[in-house]
Amino acid sequence: MDEQEKLGFWGKLKSSMKKTRDSLGGRIDELVKYYKEIDDEFFEELEAVLISADVGAEFSAELVERVRQQVKKQKIGDSSRIRELLQSELLAELGQVEPLRLDEKSVVMVVGVNGVGKTTSVGKLAANLQRGGKRVLLAAADTFRAAAAEQLKVWGERAGVDVISQAAGSDPAAVVFDAVQAAKARNVDVLVCDTAGRLHNKVNLMNELSKMRRIVDREYPGAHCETLLVLDATTGQNAVVQAKTFAQACDVTGIILTKLDGTAKGGVVIAIASQLGVPVRYIGVGEGIDDLQTFDAQSFVKAMFAEEGSL
Repeated sequence: MDEQEKLGFWGKLKSSMKKTRDSLGGRIDELVKYYKEIDDEFFEELEAVLISADVGAEFSAELVERVRQQVKKQKIGDSSRIRELLQSELLAELGQVEPLRLDEKSVVMVVGVNGVGKTTSVGKLAANLQRGGKRVLLAAADTFRAAAAEQLKVWGERAGVDVISQAAGSDPAAVVFDAVQAAKARNVDVLVCDTAGRLHNKVNLMNELSKMRRIVDREYPGAHCETLLVLDATTGQNAVVQAKTFAQACDVTGIILTKLDGTAKGGVVIAIASQLGVPVRYIGVGEGIDDLQTFDAQSFVKAMFAEEGSL
């Protein structure tokens, strides 16, 4: 990514995080101005601010305790240091997220409930991978929702990527079979499969995904497989509940967090990392095809606390 691209990415990220920044960074700034000295009441208010940003009640308490210990250890009396300590602890929790592993031949299964922006994310992911020099093919394996295949074809056209599909109601595994054959014949780098956004129960979900995975293993030996779960940031803690359910039903290797530009609850990224240990791989920072960005913890935390006019 060149310097101009970095500035463009930072501008989009900072803009998309405005609501979260106002509810978290802004309110922390207000606390710092009100409480010149750090006391128990200050920490109680700080915990409430974190919870309101959907960092999660349990981790908010843990985070505040970490900050409290650092304040004690470093003998900090000035509340203005809290912003710095919080950012340091949040970065430590998020860790260094490694890029999505995509070998010479890879298959990415994209899962998630209806309404989270799953099919849209598949199209944006295809565009993202194309920009990175990958040859991409899409599989419209969400045959349960009648409009899903047509929607994916529209995104495929925008991204300049072909889509393998069958009639609505077809067996999703049959679509994956056709897509794998096409991926091999066309020598593509990454096959991205859009799967049904249903969650009747964990057994149905597991059976459907397992069937598709067996076909990939049998027909595409040696291909590396990833499973990305799409979550809607605006749903807050409900997104964490969905993540736990999917993680129990299948081997989720990463998260795509959508609609980050429409919520004041961006702290859900922290909640997911602390409760599931599954890395956030991509974040949606707008509605455009180029607005699915690779997640960078340092830029994300910086955007949560960025001051107006800063770059």
